[in-house]
Amino acid sequence: MQVRSERAATACGLVAILLWSTAAGLIRSVSELFGPLAGAALIYSLGAVMLVAMLGRPRLRSTSWMYLILGTGLFVAYEVCLSLALGFASNRNQAIELGVVNYLWPCLTVLLAIVMNGQKARWFIVPGTALALFGIVWVVSGNGLSVASIVANIQSNPLSYSLALACAITFALYCNITRRYAGGQNLVVLFFVLTALVLWGKHAFSAEVIPPLTLRSSLELIAASTAMAVGYALWNIGILRGNLTLLATASYTAPVLSSAFAAIWLGAALDVQFWQGAVLVTVGSLVCWLATRERVQERQQEPA
Repeated sequence: MQVRSERAATACGLVAILLWSTAAGLIRSVSELFGPLAGAALIYSLGAVMLVAMLGRPRLRSTSWMYLILGTGLFVAYEVCLSLALGFASNRNQAIELGVVNYLWPCLTVLLAIVMNGQKARWFIVPGTALALFGIVWVVSGNGLSVASIVANIQSNPLSYSLALACAITFALYCNITRRYAGGQNLVVLFFVLTALVLWGKHAFSAEVIPPLTLRSSLELIAASTAMAVGYALWNIGILRGNLTLLATASYTAPVLSSAFAAIWLGAALDVQFWQGAVLVTVGSLVCWLATRERVQERQQEPA
């Protein structure tokens, strides 16, 4: 899949965001049909087949060892954490809540870009980050701003909440590592194959039994695999050749889009406080982006 212009690459990234907005709901649905481990393994196995058909086999000879090691490790860790966080959620509402925690990654991507890639930023990146974090706290609290409620929610399923937070951190790292070390190489095919192998390895030591395929489970598996595989194929094109700041901005709508789709798909009723928290995460992340955008505009206005 060859994309040469920045505008086309950015468009690919925007489509990827729309596809990803369906992923959380679909992953949870597939995990209910096949089990958390088997469902995730099936999604990435079918996704790997789709990516090989779309992109061909990965070319490793011209890839830097730094990106091969770090990029692979971060991607596989993110995908395994995301799939298991959603799959092991206690119920559908909690799965959607964990999806919002995962969407701290746009804010963290900007913060890590300052540290790792020398991105300049203004002071209001601090309140922007605080607003995004407060949005997560507001979502997890579930009943006003109660420390007891937050602790109770996390203690009810510490594994899934820990995995969701790990998702946000690892994917933010992955985006910056890809931008810095990938050198134009797209290894998403390799990443999907290795993710599938890790998940099948974990499944081999579990007690899960894969149920027979039905028309419904097959269609949902295909939909989830398509959302993940095509989404990543397009996203890597976007972050390698597109406008990264624009894509980061657009990605800030993902918490709301993802939650809305998941609520409809899974038939979950979400209260007003949840939506307030999802919007706060979005607004806080946008403020973080604006803190970096101002600096870019300022440099463009400086005389040569």
